[in-house]
Amino acid sequence: MKAICLGGAGRIARESLFDLVEFSDFEKITVADYDEAEGRKVAEWLNDPRVDFVRVDVTDHDATAQVLEGYGVALDGTTIALNGDSTACIAKAGIHGINLNGFGAEDEYDGKFRKHGRTCVPGFGMTPGTTNMMAMSAANQLDTVDTIRVSHGAFRPVAFSAAIAETTRYEYDPNLPGRIVYEDGEYKQVPPFARPRDIALPEPYGTHPEYIIPHAETLTLSKALKDKGVRLIEVRGTWPPKNMQLVRTLYDWGFMRNDKVRVGDAEAGILDLIAQYLLNSPEGTETELYGYALYIEVIGQKDGKTYQYILTHTHPASDGSEPGWEKLRAYTRNVGIPMAIGATLLAQGKVEKTGVITPEEAFDPEVIFAELKKRRLIIHEQKTELSDQ
Repeated sequence: MKAICLGGAGRIARESLFDLVEFSDFEKITVADYDEAEGRKVAEWLNDPRVDFVRVDVTDHDATAQVLEGYGVALDGTTIALNGDSTACIAKAGIHGINLNGFGAEDEYDGKFRKHGRTCVPGFGMTPGTTNMMAMSAANQLDTVDTIRVSHGAFRPVAFSAAIAETTRYEYDPNLPGRIVYEDGEYKQVPPFARPRDIALPEPYGTHPEYIIPHAETLTLSKALKDKGVRLIEVRGTWPPKNMQLVRTLYDWGFMRNDKVRVGDAEAGILDLIAQYLLNSPEGTETELYGYALYIEVIGQKDGKTYQYILTHTHPASDGSEPGWEKLRAYTRNVGIPMAIGATLLAQGKVEKTGVITPEEAFDPEVIFAELKKRRLIIHEQKTELSDQ
């Protein structure tokens, strides 16, 4: 079986490839990217005879699909803006696919994946992805579910890559329709910085105010748990405090609208200009603490009693004491590893359902947790009975 990673030169996607090199038995692992120079650097860095490089342009669906034919699975590490194109290529090639973002551009290709008897799983990184598994693990232990609160802290620079800068802008776009909560059977749209809640993330990250963000868990968990009577699903997130301070200021002062401004004879969006500055400055590309922290709260009933489950996750430190986890890699490995695990399970035929499906439909949480543990990403669970409190 062969695996190929679109956008494989990216900081996160290369960690998915690194994981395949370390843990999988794929006979061929291909770095596929538009940036040939960077892609070849990644292939050289991976330093494995199974690894090669191919240049692709996912906006050219026919040419990219021809490259993909013959592979068992495509990992998609392209940006949110390109996920429609990349999924079109994977569907046309008739192979399995999995990506990190899961913002819905994949859905229109459901029929093509079904036609080929193949599966596409959008949104399988840390969040969405691992968070879905954590929520489902708790929900599976309950007869009914009342509340799910998914929270995370992504401790990374605000703009260490163009893709991450794009994600930051996307999540706090004031006009974004997908920033929703699920409440009493309805999806309700909320503005940026809605419903603040202090979340006690596992150490060393501490407690931070978190706000509703536009992630796929709200939709996928509400569908997966519709028969358990779930009443409330909220998804929150935060970045390092300085990042949040910046984004809040940009939002309050209208910069997030990206209005056009003229500088001399040139015209550009004001947020585009700020993004370019951040991508080329130490303030935008460095931070004090690196890594990822998840915090999932599930409240429901079992045998007439009410229970609260708190699930968190921990990973090797980013302070240089753990080789291979230094600084930014403590963040990027967290995100890239789950996609590699999912891709391996797809290639092994462990996912029976075809078409574009959710992480909840595709994977058994306990299988994912066992694989994460092999990589030293540990899921912790605390169960408390609330009935007597």
